[in-house]
Amino acid sequence: MSKDQPAPGDRIRPRKSALVQFTSTTLLLEVFVVVFATLAVWGLRNSEFGRGPLRIESSAAIWVLGGVVALVLLILSRAQGSAAGRAAGTVAQLPVLGMGLLVPMMFLVGGIFVVLWIYALRLGTRVDRERAEYDKAHPETAPNVD
Repeated sequence: MSKDQPAPGDRIRPRKSALVQFTSTTLLLEVFVVVFATLAVWGLRNSEFGRGPLRIESSAAIWVLGGVVALVLLILSRAQGSAAGRAAGTVAQLPVLGMGLLVPMMFLVGGIFVVLWIYALRLGTRVDRERAEYDKAHPETAPNVD
């Protein structure tokens, strides 16, 4: 037997969905972005430099707002196994973009993450489809689904 081929009786573990991995990773990266953006908003709360049109002066309000957005993104990163989780992840891109009202640079960073989110959805779907086609054509190397 070659290294690529499983031995008879070997259990081949099912692969994790690429769509779930890509979307979950994108949301987890956004958690870090939101935490650092919250830190920037907090640091600039008494400054005119780098502030957006929406002004929040209260430190507690800044951290609660940033913490809630980060927590929602973290929870949604674990819910990417369903279509509803991915739809919620799509909606969650809006508050990340909306942070540009507090720090204008977040419009750019949030926009980049929106593009990454769309790319994760499209590429993950394509990879999963191609894996399924390959497994159908090569059942001897297909993962066991128990």
